[in-house]
Amino acid sequence: MTVTAQDLHWFRQKFDAIADNIERVIQGKRETIELTTTCLLSAGHLLIEDVPGVGKTLLAKSLARSIDCTFQRIQFTPDLLPSDVTGVAVWDRDSSHFVFRPGPVFANVLLGDEINRASPKTQSALLEAMEEYQVTVDAVTRPLGPPFMVVATQNPIEHEGTYPLPEAQLDRFMMRLTMGYPGRDKELEMLRTHGDHSTYDDLESVVTGDDVVRMADIARHIHVADVIASYLVDLSDASRNDPEVLLGASPRATLFLQRAARTHAAKQGREYVAPDDVKAMLNPVLNHRLILRPEAQMRGVTVADIVDGISQGVEVPGTRAAV
Repeated sequence: MTVTAQDLHWFRQKFDAIADNIERVIQGKRETIELTTTCLLSAGHLLIEDVPGVGKTLLAKSLARSIDCTFQRIQFTPDLLPSDVTGVAVWDRDSSHFVFRPGPVFANVLLGDEINRASPKTQSALLEAMEEYQVTVDAVTRPLGPPFMVVATQNPIEHEGTYPLPEAQLDRFMMRLTMGYPGRDKELEMLRTHGDHSTYDDLESVVTGDDVVRMADIARHIHVADVIASYLVDLSDASRNDPEVLLGASPRATLFLQRAARTHAAKQGREYVAPDDVKAMLNPVLNHRLILRPEAQMRGVTVADIVDGISQGVEVPGTRAAV
């Protein structure tokens, strides 16, 4: 597929329509909204981690409502079972055989609220779905989507009664975002717009599921030059060889970084990926994958510091040093 200027113009129109629609509900968080939309169009999954009350769940619900597709929500609790996520086969007396009843994972957008409150066994029920876009129950494999996206939320402050996500599952999330508190002016605007009713109730879909599939296909065909591919590998390799890092970026992270950079380039109206596209996606894609050494944490080193160091330390294609 060759991406044309007409394709890119249509892509940008639809991208802005989704972001503008969400911004009607989530004020003052345009960058977070655009990253969320980028994750969707890159066929990725999103982890939103922040304190309660800043709009994590509302962001996910607003994204789903902006698309004319199926949406399911799972409230993760310690007593949730894997079958509550994937579905279960039940005996049908009339037909005298087992009938499969799909779980909420069989949706285009799945919201996993407070995902770290479920047991590791239940959390692992999403592993196959997130990586292979399919679910296997009773030796029968059933496909998911497209589109299919998991948006999970968790509170990083309260740890009592929670189960930290294993690295295998964290690595399946393309991005981890934080909401942060709104600015003073935006919080005042929030009081006015949400004072008598929620603007979420007024949201209508602005794109279809087929539109999302086509947008993802356009992004997937954005050109990545060999020097950019080498740059992506060099960035991941730098994270693995950093003396402060215990666990660096996986090959999956490199693939995710390329996919996100392609979508970012399409949003900018370009049919090719530039180094700036890669840099723009570096922190959202890597910030939850790197594990620091204990001695580095004791010195106050943060993952953000490491990512910034990698971004500045790896030679950019097109510079004199890179040539």
